Amino acid sequence: MQTPDDFNPPPGRVDELAPGLRRVLAPNPSPMTYRGTNTYLLGNKDIAVIDPGPLSDVHLRVILDALQPGQRISHIFVTHTHLDHSPLAAPLSGRTGAQVLAFGGPQAGRSDVMTELAQNGLAGGGEGIDSDFRPDIELEDGEVVSTGDWQLEVIHTPGHLGNHIALAWGDACFTADHVMGWASSLVSPPDGDLTDFMAACHRLRAREWSVFHPGHGAPVSEPGERLDWLIQHRLTRETQILEVLAQGPATARQLAQRIYAETPDALLRAAERNVFAHLVDLTGKSRVAPDDTISATARFRRIS
Repeated sequence: MQTPDDFNPPPGRVDELAPGLRRVLAPNPSPMTYRGTNTYLLGNKDIAVIDPGPLSDVHLRVILDALQPGQRISHIFVTHTHLDHSPLAAPLSGRTGAQVLAFGGPQAGRSDVMTELAQNGLAGGGEGIDSDFRPDIELEDGEVVSTGDWQLEVIHTPGHLGNHIALAWGDACFTADHVMGWASSLVSPPDGDLTDFMAACHRLRAREWSVFHPGHGAPVSEPGERLDWLIQHRLTRETQILEVLAQGPATARQLAQRIYAETPDALLRAAERNVFAHLVDLTGKSRVAPDDTISATARFRRIS
């Protein structure tokens, strides 16, 4: 059985994953991006680039050099506006003339509760937002974009980020950071909303898929099992939080320190944001309540 460590292609190598589908790994490995961002090239003549990646002259050149005789980049899809996925879209568009398609700008799709948190000053804690990003074409949930080479269906999958989309290609799906090939997704308010994330997981689970092509890591060959694991992983975290709160009120940081006791310090901040996402979700379910208003530093108590 393949493990996440088995996925270790060199950045810049063009790998064929299926007829008409190639992947290039961007040179941006980190604790948050794993080996780097997966950029996909879909098609045989009119090429759709899915997630061009971070600003990188080297990666831009690799994408352009991957074009074969008679091929052109016709569409540039951005699944969401984190700094490891979207910034190269504008330079690539400038070099090719292809339009950039996405669900919207950085705040598109943000839920009401996350909008309120942002208005109250909550920020940061995520993977960095491409705040200047604006698509040429705003996509809608359920919209189908096609050429003679390929057809992609837009599935709005907020949770990791409000403007996050997945792209269905027949019974395969480009899941970006909603379902990844190496770890569970970061959900960090106010950019990430766990209530939306779980709803999107269940929406994807309701369909039959042959493979997921994620934003980071190897292809997911058992999509249903991966989604089941992801859903159960979140439910387990919820149970852990409620069990700790049964002993008395606590902040997101205190909960993270208890629950993620063996997590490296470099990732503890992300763990704290994940816990806070659960606390916001549990507040909406009337399972917990903050001492005052919801904030990243508030103490929460269990009420059911």
